[in-house]
Amino acid sequence: MTKRKAEIKRKTRETDIELALSVDGQGSADLDVQVPFMSHMLELFAKHGLFDLKVKAHGDIEVDDHHVTEDVGIVLGQALREAIGDKYGMKRYGSMTLPMDETLVTVAVDLSDRPHFEWKAELPKDRVGTFDTENVHEFFWKLAVESRMNLHIVLHHGHNTHHIIEAMFKALARALDEATQIDPRVKGVPSTKGSL
Repeated sequence: MTKRKAEIKRKTRETDIELALSVDGQGSADLDVQVPFMSHMLELFAKHGLFDLKVKAHGDIEVDDHHVTEDVGIVLGQALREAIGDKYGMKRYGSMTLPMDETLVTVAVDLSDRPHFEWKAELPKDRVGTFDTENVHEFFWKLAVESRMNLHIVLHHGHNTHHIIEAMFKALARALDEATQIDPRVKGVPSTKGSL
C-alpha cells in the first residue's frame, strides 16, 4: 500500500505553519506550537487516531491565539485531504461516542469530498487557562472545509470545558481512524457514483 502522508507549509503575515501527517502511523507527535492548549489537543489527536503528526506553528499570539489555531486547522485539513488521496478501498465513514468523566461527546465524519460542519455544543466557559474557547469551533470548521469532510460534533452533556474540548479531539481522532481504514472488501472508491 502506498504511504498515505503529506507535508504542507503555509506562511502568511499572521502565521508560519509547517505540518507533516502520516495517516498510517503509530500515534507519535512532534509539536512546536505556540499555543500550549492546542499543542495538548494535537498530541491527543495524534495518539488516539494513531496518526504521526509533526507541527511547527508560530504566529501573532501577541494579538491572540485565533490565527495560529485557525491556520493549524486549515493546514491539517489540507494535509489530511492530500494524504488520503483517491480514497480507494477506504471505509469513508467513522464515528465515535466518547466519554470523559462527566462529559459525553459524539463525532461523526464522512470523507465525502462534500465539506459540511455541524456543531451542537455550548462550551460552559469562554477560556481554558489563557486559551479562548471560541477558537475550537474555528479550528474544526476550517479543518472540515479544507479536508472536504462532512463533520458533525455533538455534546450530549458535560460541564468541565477542558473535558468537553478534549473529548471532541479524541472522538474526532478515533472517528477519522475508522474512516481512513482500508477495507479489503471495498473495491474502488466507497460510493455508487464511482468517485468522491
